[in-house]
Amino acid sequence: MDNFIIVAVLALIIGGAIAYVVKAKKRGVKCIGCPDGAKCSGNCSCCSSCGNTEKTNS
Repeated sequence: MDNFIIVAVLALIIGGAIAYVVKAKKRGVKCIGCPDGAKCSGNCSCCSSCGNTEKTNS
């Protein structure tokens, strides 16, 4: 019974994370982990997936 509860909780956590990513991508967020992800123009310094590999010290 304990194993079932653990598996159910993990499935809920993973399912929630997948749902969050899918909803964010449908809204057009380019960098999900970036604080300015919804407004990212593709050249922000918060993550490398935006196209800018150069990090700034801000």
